[in-house]
Amino acid sequence: MNDRGSVKFNKILWPIYFLNGFQSILWGGITFLIVPLSRIMWPSDPTHALEMGIIITTLAWSASISGLLFGHLIDKYSRKKILIILSIFRGFSALMLGFGIEGGGSSTWIYFLIFVAIFGIFGGLSWPTVISLTNDIVPKDQRSRFFGVYELIRSLTMTLGFLIGAFLVQTGFWRQFFWSAGIGILVFGFILALHINEPKRGAQQEELNQVLQNDILYDYKITREMMKKTMLSRTNIVALIEGIFTWILMGSINFLILNLIQNEPHNISEFSTSIFMVCFGLTGGIVGQLGLARLSDRFARKHMKARIYMIIIAIAGGIISFVLFFFIPWPHLTVEQGKDVGFLMTLPIIWLMGSLFFFSRSIFSLYIVNQSPILQQINLPEAQGQIISWNQFLENLGRGIGPSLSGILLVVTFYNYQLTILILTLCILPGIILWALALKWLTKDSNQIKEILKKRANNLQATQPHN
Repeated sequence: MNDRGSVKFNKILWPIYFLNGFQSILWGGITFLIVPLSRIMWPSDPTHALEMGIIITTLAWSASISGLLFGHLIDKYSRKKILIILSIFRGFSALMLGFGIEGGGSSTWIYFLIFVAIFGIFGGLSWPTVISLTNDIVPKDQRSRFFGVYELIRSLTMTLGFLIGAFLVQTGFWRQFFWSAGIGILVFGFILALHINEPKRGAQQEELNQVLQNDILYDYKITREMMKKTMLSRTNIVALIEGIFTWILMGSINFLILNLIQNEPHNISEFSTSIFMVCFGLTGGIVGQLGLARLSDRFARKHMKARIYMIIIAIAGGIISFVLFFFIPWPHLTVEQGKDVGFLMTLPIIWLMGSLFFFSRSIFSLYIVNQSPILQQINLPEAQGQIISWNQFLENLGRGIGPSLSGILLVVTFYNYQLTILILTLCILPGIILWALALKWLTKDSNQIKEILKKRANNLQATQPHN
């Protein structure tokens, strides 16, 4: 039964998976290729860490601000039409990045900054729209599986973006990387327009699904009173505040790791780094985002609070293992050695790095596949887009602060990576404490939503004309 349901929603949502994939390829290219992109802009200079950090911050913050300002539109208008509009503008901005002037220094940097901001602005509604749409398509007992697949595709294609981007940058075809990503986004935006039929809001709510099978629409709009009662519940507030702290650290880690291993004296090339991320990160992602996602659904079906326990495990275990990267005795390599993947794979330290990467990616995936189902569970159908936009705003605020804060701390500590990451690691404590407190509130906040929907179902049923 569950497997048939799983196949059904995957058949409906496959264009969204591909659209997510191409968008993530470009996002990965921008965020992971900070060193080679800096070289494209300033060919004869060392990496401009501060300027590249500002680009990543702009990408994250433009997405978060647009989601905050326009997230309420998702709960009022067609989610399908919104996704189509987003794909047009994101595809256009990706194409334009491929026309940047190589070696233009600050002029090229400003050009990139503008179109990265456009890509981010129209990306700010993407995730909240997907959450709102899938809330009416994916059965509740398969939510972690959906988010596991979605996140696996995002992680895989983001890494693929790093891999392909690194190869194309090293071979001088960086423009083709941006053009291909832009074309892919536009093509699958068009396919989405033809393939997906948008369901009624609330179609998967057990309190409403019988009523909505008739010619009745769920057309409730969020009011200020209901917003205070539900969207500002204690569990929602925990998820909102925690996201800032967790993603300050998560936004810092990739930035710091890439600056550490790709520059002197370690000199591991961008392409070699991407190979390791595919080999070790992909397998870790499959284990976490598919295997652990099914486990999450199974536990959550029996115990509602299981998702919170898994989030706490993910935050603590995932981030601690990420931090250990900075205490590995990285080898000092020449530029040529850093490009030789075969040579690097003979080094035991690379396999230690791979093991840490595998574990950190797999365990942290528990955070991704459990947080969104909790937010869906404790919010009304007409608030799904808005609450995810709020959450995304604060997470992206943290994700955007991370690289810039890392760049500042590196300068202040004279590029002491270990001290920098230890300072940033303090950000995990608020998240763990807040989710532990949420264990007391989740049941009450979830039951509140059920009671509201039961009353609304009765009202909708009462207004149905009788033959």
